Amino acid sequence: MRVLVTGGAGFIGGHLVDALRARGDSAVILDNFDPCSGDPARRAAAVAASGVPVVVADIRDEGAVLRALDGVDAVVHLAARAGVRESLSDPLLYESVNLRGTAVLVDALRRAGARPLVFASSSSVYGAGSGVFTEDHPADAPLSPYAATKRGGELLLHAAARGWGQPAVCLRFFTVYGPRQRGTMAIARFTAAALGGPPAPLYGDGSALRDYTEVSDAVSAVLAALAHPAPWGVYNVGSGAPIRLDALIALIGRLAGAPVRTVAAPSQAGDVPSTHAGLARVREGLGWQPQVRLDAGLQRVLDWARAETGR
Repeated sequence: MRVLVTGGAGFIGGHLVDALRARGDSAVILDNFDPCSGDPARRAAAVAASGVPVVVADIRDEGAVLRALDGVDAVVHLAARAGVRESLSDPLLYESVNLRGTAVLVDALRRAGARPLVFASSSSVYGAGSGVFTEDHPADAPLSPYAATKRGGELLLHAAARGWGQPAVCLRFFTVYGPRQRGTMAIARFTAAALGGPPAPLYGDGSALRDYTEVSDAVSAVLAALAHPAPWGVYNVGSGAPIRLDALIALIGRLAGAPVRTVAAPSQAGDVPSTHAGLARVREGLGWQPQVRLDAGLQRVLDWARAETGR
């Protein structure tokens, strides 16, 4: 199988491309190496070293998207502006990249010929709900432009699936973490703080509940979706075992053998109080379930961070 991975030089994308190659598939990357996803030079060097073909272009460039689609059997759409808080300060950029970019890809597939598409959505579409989120939970009250664009992407793909038969599976990822994650994410910051870096901001009182997904589990969910192409589907991808933020910080400190230094910060607009992935549908529909416990995943992050920093 030959798979186009938009955003393939990013965090999840890079791990996915590695997994595709490891199992004997081939990949094509479309990425514009935006600094928001990490150091562009470093990511470009990693892609060049892999030998994977890359189309250096913005997801909104339909001509480039059409070129990238040539000869591929399936598409994984990861290209997006990430970040709930960041989206509050630049909603037009998020609308342009995340919504228009998805529309450009969908239209390119309509013109070039439909083939299975896996879309990286987000648990943020559920808003400020509580309890276990199932795929039937309301997703009509987003708290940030980022969340709104992810829900909008789902709706665009639903329209394409019903309108002209574009197969699409949407995966609602719950807080993906792991080695090579961008340094502004919470687990990356807490890990760095435990290893002698600057104190990490602790937003709120530490009671926020989060369902964390180790990146190899996220990748295996994408591979499961590629193996089960469907006219339409929406699935949660998480651990199903949420943890309080203060308990997460304590766990990282125990694994690191050093306390995580934090600095108090007010709760942030756009943040939700709780996420908890219901996994019944993804187990039944894709035969997928998480494999990496949180303590094991955090240990992987610590080992990687130590190798990177020498601390």
